[in-house]
Amino acid sequence: MAASNIYVGLEIGTSKVCIVVGEVRGDGAIKILGVGQHPSAGVRKGEVVDPDTVQTCLHDALIRAEERSDVEINTVFLAVSGSHVESVNNRGTIRVADEKMEISAEDLEEVKKIARDVSIPEPNGYIHSIIQHYYVDGQDKVLNPLNMLGQKLEADYHIIHGVKSRIQNAIRCVREVPLEVEDIVFSPVAAAQVVLNREAKNEGAILIDMGGGTTDYIVFVDGAVEASGSLGVGGDHITNDIALVLKIPLARAEKLKVAHGSASLLDNPKSDELIPVDGDSGRKVEQSYLNQIMNARVSELYEMLAEELREKGLLDKIGKGIFLTGGSSLMKGLDQVVGDAFGLPVQRTNPKSMSGPTALFENPQYATPVGLIRYAQLLDEQRPKAGPIRNLFRKLVKK
Repeated sequence: MAASNIYVGLEIGTSKVCIVVGEVRGDGAIKILGVGQHPSAGVRKGEVVDPDTVQTCLHDALIRAEERSDVEINTVFLAVSGSHVESVNNRGTIRVADEKMEISAEDLEEVKKIARDVSIPEPNGYIHSIIQHYYVDGQDKVLNPLNMLGQKLEADYHIIHGVKSRIQNAIRCVREVPLEVEDIVFSPVAAAQVVLNREAKNEGAILIDMGGGTTDYIVFVDGAVEASGSLGVGGDHITNDIALVLKIPLARAEKLKVAHGSASLLDNPKSDELIPVDGDSGRKVEQSYLNQIMNARVSELYEMLAEELREKGLLDKIGKGIFLTGGSSLMKGLDQVVGDAFGLPVQRTNPKSMSGPTALFENPQYATPVGLIRYAQLLDEQRPKAGPIRNLFRKLVKK
């Protein structure tokens, strides 16, 4: 039986730093060995703004992960996010050498290189180049053209890129701990590994990962990634709105949001109920007013995202619906607001595909760090071994 491999996923989020240790066994099954987490500080909208503070949080999470998994952690797969992350679709085309007409691995690499030769902002570097579909002499949706005969090879790629300096700041924090970064992964790409099955991807699905500081998304059509991106609005912004309008501390606003609030105006069984704003002043707020505060921001966010995808002609291609994940997806009434904005069925998700301390992972806020383990497993199966430094260099170079 093949030996087991151990992988570590790291998410430095706006709300928490989370490290997940997973073992991939010889039969491909994954067992979660341990988790270490710590509340985040020094992170804003998914990006590092205070490296020293982030390192302290990361160090505490690392100690807990090593103690609970009984594994010495040296390398990690790092989730990246932030509104600087963008994407574009592009096609590469090559002529196969006449003397052979057999498509080789070198041809596949060349067509990928040509597809990546697309204009991206000067400060940006590549995060992912994800194959969508191959075409051989006009035959569409070829799954694997290697060794096929043909004269013309085309490939559609989905290219995800972001500001290099912002990604490198996160990598530097990790290295100072010290840990080595094996690879970087856009958060919804990781989450999709455990949230969406093949059927959902084939029928058309949108995964929306709403965290504390960002709302990341990825869209699958006909089994391929068609769109992805990140909006700099998350659950913390709703908390901030409540604090500003009601003139209360953020900690109290967060408690009101979680315990009493709803993002949906329709979710008002006791709309006139008075909720204590704080314990000292005796101030109270109507349930309906609290919901209005939350609904304003949430509706704006999802109507903007829905309109963006509608303009790209993608919503008509979504047969399976929308999958909500991330810690802020637990917000009451969120599924109703999202469903209204997109006109599609919505379901909340959690990563159930692994064994181990499963009670922890019933919460959808762990979809990304758990998904990093699955991503690492698949990546290891598909590529030759290469050192962490080399992998990152190849990803972040612009061309």
